[in-house]
Order: sequence, then structure tokens, then C-alpha cells
Amino acid sequence: MPVTIRPATLDDALGIAHVHVTSWRETYTGLMPADILARMTGDDMRARRTAMWTEVLERGPTAVVVAATEDAVVGFAAVGPPRDHPGYDAELGALYTLRAAHGHGTGRALLRAAAGTARNAGARTLALWVLDANPTRAWYVRQGAREAGSKTDGPLTEIRMVWDDLGILV
Repeated sequence: MPVTIRPATLDDALGIAHVHVTSWRETYTGLMPADILARMTGDDMRARRTAMWTEVLERGPTAVVVAATEDAVVGFAAVGPPRDHPGYDAELGALYTLRAAHGHGTGRALLRAAAGTARNAGARTLALWVLDANPTRAWYVRQGAREAGSKTDGPLTEIRMVWDDLGILV
């Protein structure tokens, strides 16, 4: 499946929302309480995510890149100012791909594009939160990240993953 990595446009908001909701179902089923997953992927969530991503794309400051085939968005990454990562210049707020895109280098290409966007904006370091039970934790380590703390919100624990030098990604 050939994909193109490019900056997202307003026309991509629905496709980004589809990937966001679908990838949560594909990834987090069995890894988080069913009631939380149902809230995050319920019938109304695609419309809510479309509105959210439309606003992000219109207003920033988050930059979004997509992985797209001829027909659809199959993945996306969002990078912007850090929300709660003291000492880090940028945050990878989201990186999701549909399961069908796994194993083809799509995630790595999205990560590198997002890191390049952050670096072009002056960032030298990058951080993100990842669910402790998420198997992508090991993938991020293979991409050069290291674990640097955790936080717990109710039944969920997230691990901070960081790159101290974006040069290893771009």
C-alpha cells in the first residue's frame, strides 16, 4: 500500500478522525477499561473528533501530518508545544495508524515528519505520553526514545517517552 506523508489540510479532518477513533478500538481493546474505551470510541466520537481536528488544523499551534493512500488517510501525527513536559521543547500529541498500515514503515515516516516539523520550528527535544500497556512503548524505544517518568489518572498509567536530541529522528 503506497502512502504519501504530507502536511494535513482541512479536507483531511474527517479522515484523521476516522483513524483516531478506529486505531483506538484496534489498539486499546483489552488494554484499558471497557467503559473508558467505549467513551473514547462511541458513535458520537467520530463527529466530535472531526470537529476537534478541524479546529486544530484551522488554528494551530499543533502541526499535523498525514499518511494517505490514493483513497484515504491511514495515519497521522500531531506535534506542537509541550503541554506538561517540563524541559522539553515539543510534544508528540498523537501518532496513530490503522492496523492495515502497520509493518510498512508508515509510523516511522510519520514520526520523522512530525519531528522534522518540530525541529524546523526550533525544537531540539521531543516528548509524548503513551499508555503503559500500549505495545508501541517498545516501538518508541526502537526509534530512539527513552522512558522519563509516569503519571496516573484513575485506572490508567501513562509513561513519558522522550528524545533528548531530535537529530536522531530527522
